[in-house]
Amino acid sequence: MPRPLRVAIVGAGPAGIYAADALLKSEVAADPGVSIDLFERMPAPFGLIRYGVAPDHPRIKGIITALHQVLDKPQIRLFGNVDYPTDISLDDLRAFYDAVIFSTGAMADRELRIPGIDLDGSYGAADFVSWYDGHPDVPRTWPLEAEKVAVLGVGNVALDVARILAKTADELLPTEIPPNVYDGLKANKAREIHVFGRRGPAQAKFSPMELRELDHSPNIEVIVDPEDIDYDEGSIETRRGNKQADMVAKTLENWAIRDVGDRPHKLFLHFFESPAEILGEDGKVVGLRTERTALDGTGNVKGTGEFKDWDVTAVYRAVGYLSEKLPKLPWDIDSGTVPDEGGRVIEEGGTHLQSTYVTGWIRRGPVGLIGHTKGDANETVANLLDDYAGGRLHTPASPEPEAVDAFLAERNVRFTTWEGWYRLDAAERALGEPQGRERVKLVEREDMLRESGA
Repeated sequence: MPRPLRVAIVGAGPAGIYAADALLKSEVAADPGVSIDLFERMPAPFGLIRYGVAPDHPRIKGIITALHQVLDKPQIRLFGNVDYPTDISLDDLRAFYDAVIFSTGAMADRELRIPGIDLDGSYGAADFVSWYDGHPDVPRTWPLEAEKVAVLGVGNVALDVARILAKTADELLPTEIPPNVYDGLKANKAREIHVFGRRGPAQAKFSPMELRELDHSPNIEVIVDPEDIDYDEGSIETRRGNKQADMVAKTLENWAIRDVGDRPHKLFLHFFESPAEILGEDGKVVGLRTERTALDGTGNVKGTGEFKDWDVTAVYRAVGYLSEKLPKLPWDIDSGTVPDEGGRVIEEGGTHLQSTYVTGWIRRGPVGLIGHTKGDANETVANLLDDYAGGRLHTPASPEPEAVDAFLAERNVRFTTWEGWYRLDAAERALGEPQGRERVKLVEREDMLRESGA
């Protein structure tokens, strides 16, 4: 009797779970069956939904409900707190599985090469997001001394950073933020937040709903300069062809023509301002210099040579996430991705690295919304199954599931399980209950492991 197809998925965020779901929905799942193990370096699953989505966005966190239904399936096991390649290497995985899918996402900040970027008070947005989302591997405190702050970028991460900086700690208290984050935000001195984009309103990458949510806070006055509402032929084409871009532009137009109100925290959205230099004194941020840009007819911009200095003492760059290089896999240093064709990992000579696949942001870069990784997963899994049908997968030496448990035990790796996630989930909900909150997130890795029963 043929054994089930054994697949390892490295990374238990949405991309990895969608890949598991695609495998479970395949014909192979019915006969001869599939057996899937998810490896996750954090003690808890769900990747960027747990450690990248702002705590005041519970609607997006609702995606976890759908992911739960996948991980509840008996053909899937979760090995949390297992790091690739420290705890398990590619060669190790090949010993146990017919195929390996990498879906490790992106957690680091993309570089922004301007003078002054290394000054004290210049931060990467990804680090700040990890802090307020209670990531166990970042410091427990965050310096929030600046009264005037700049955020560079016009995507949803920039909006999240600006909104968290502009809201009060008490506004965020009903969410799942841990006590150290609440205490940090309570001491936050920011009263003026300036968000900068080098192009115009039609090119902003905000989601319409996320943008409108900025205006829902009783403490945040959103301000747009009427002079920043400008469109060229390319911008008009973008609005015609992209409903979301049109909705964003309309919202910004409405804000530009209204009177400025009296809410205590001011959040300015600036367009046509390209960051040129972070200004410093004694190693600390004392300002931001931008160059005014102008549309060139295509929706792109060119510099005008006109510079302006902004009085800010902290700068957050939100210009994109970057994946970390995975040992033993080829790497495209420019895009920060693993080279692939249809999810098949491609080596330098153009050949497929046998039985090895990628999906999600490690495959195509950190673009698009969470749901967009579904299409990636389906394509990758379809090609994996095609290789399986064609006899192109390698044969593992120890395909039996218990061999993995024995290997990790021998290595003294403390790992969490899917059953352990239910225990951790219950513990976090119990922490929130006395305060009428859905949950309070545990931050310390040791606390997560203990509550998970690892």
